[in-house]
Amino acid sequence: MNNIDYHKIDSTSGDFTESQEPNDSEVCVALGSNLGDRLENIYRGVKFLNTFHTGKQPLLVSSVYETEPVDCPAASPRFLNAVCVLTCSIDPEVLLKEIKQFEQSVGRNLQARRNSPRPLDMDIIYYGSYVCRSPHLTLPHPRAHQRKFVLAPLAELRPYLCLPGHEKTVLQLLDTVATTEIICRVKS
Repeated sequence: MNNIDYHKIDSTSGDFTESQEPNDSEVCVALGSNLGDRLENIYRGVKFLNTFHTGKQPLLVSSVYETEPVDCPAASPRFLNAVCVLTCSIDPEVLLKEIKQFEQSVGRNLQARRNSPRPLDMDIIYYGSYVCRSPHLTLPHPRAHQRKFVLAPLAELRPYLCLPGHEKTVLQLLDTVATTEIICRVKS
């Protein structure tokens, strides 16, 4: 395993405990696309994530939402967004590396200006109850609790989940998120 300091949050006390390498953890990945065939890009991302799914049940995929760009350059196209929940046992840093390579394979320029339009953007939102802060990865995603385009699709799949380090459920976070984002479900 990498030299990453993983911690797990104890579900009863809320305290951090030392943890070994993650195995068979529930993982949520958010997918977004605002260039090219956006829906096809989302489907390709889901298909890619399915190659890492180790669960006995099928991986879960939310509806697809059309959303306004958030923190993007002016005149950026609208996004299609979804989330995928899977069971995974590989190291989170390895999963992130695989995701970044896949994003590049579908045309994303990882050297482009931050939040530039892109064919596919995939972010690990949570990896079980693990908390991680490394130069490349922060778990849970540091802004997931502030983003309707993540919370709305996640609320379909895990409405009563509390993200690690948060006391409110996904549904409660969605109800209280302070943003003017407009989102619209386009495909179930």
